[in-house]
Amino acid sequence: MRIPIISALASGWLTAGVLFAQSSQAPPASASTGRLARDIVGKAAPLTVTSPMFSSGGEIPLKYSDYGEKTSPPLSWTGQPQAAKSFAIIVDDPDAKSPSPYVHWVLFNLPPAMNSVPESVPTDETLVKLGNARQGKTSRGSVGYFGPRPPAGDPAHHYHFQVFAIDTVLDTPAGADRDTLLAALKGHVLAHGEIVGTFKAPAK
Repeated sequence: MRIPIISALASGWLTAGVLFAQSSQAPPASASTGRLARDIVGKAAPLTVTSPMFSSGGEIPLKYSDYGEKTSPPLSWTGQPQAAKSFAIIVDDPDAKSPSPYVHWVLFNLPPAMNSVPESVPTDETLVKLGNARQGKTSRGSVGYFGPRPPAGDPAHHYHFQVFAIDTVLDTPAGADRDTLLAALKGHVLAHGEIVGTFKAPAK
């Protein structure tokens, strides 16, 4: 009579072990993992994005990194469609190992009359001086701009400052993450463009 009991216990342990192994597996990766925001929203009319502080493909000044003054750089854009009702900005670092891309800025509901953002945008969730634009979370979990901070010894990382012209004002709440904003942008992006800056951790 002991054999069936032991067999049943062994079977139970085996089943529990399988269930534990399944439950301890990492959750499936997001559909946006490893992909720049612009690639997720798809093709749209072009915007030209510039900054007076660095050229396309050029080095981002230390001031705008997390090693420096931790302040956001000024950006401008041209070519926005007349039908645009708002703008959004997402900054991605696809060279980060985890998470990839590393999200450094989520900003949306900038007014349609704006074609630039100034230097040193505050880290408030709602930006009253920028037409009540809203900011979301970075990969660090903070709200507002988080400057480049690649690990020491890494080659220069590439930071994609992506601007999106949108045909509506989003009801996405302040503090939302990039994936939430991208879901809201689906089907609403009229145009987008980017400027890519590079940054490497300063030598000690």
